[in-house]
Amino acid sequence: VQLQASGGGLVQAGGSLRLSCAASGRTFSSYSMGWFRQAPGKEREFVAAISWSGSDTYYADSVKDRFTMSRANAKNTVYLQMNSLKPEDTAVYYCTADYWSRLRRGTSLSDHWGQGTQVTVSS
Repeated sequence: VQLQASGGGLVQAGGSLRLSCAASGRTFSSYSMGWFRQAPGKEREFVAAISWSGSDTYYADSVKDRFTMSRANAKNTVYLQMNSLKPEDTAVYYCTADYWSRLRRGTSLSDHWGQGTQVTVSS
């Protein structure tokens, strides 16, 4: 599966953005999906994940109650709705397709990553 992330941009603190990750390939609906982010000088960190059916989600504590992940299998797309954004949310955001057993622990060993989309939150 090939992934392409979009929707990043510049927003003021307290604002919102919605990221999208479009997938190619007929097996998309069988993959669980995750979002990770990497800020300058920092390691990539887990943000959110959703199971293949969409019935289960998992979030990093830092984004819980602010971010919501969803998916539309008919459109081969997952979304990350980000509200109440903070300057510390500034990072390049990447989507990935992986097993739920990994993503629900906040990890991924996948070879399937999108190219990343920049999110910048100004104070």
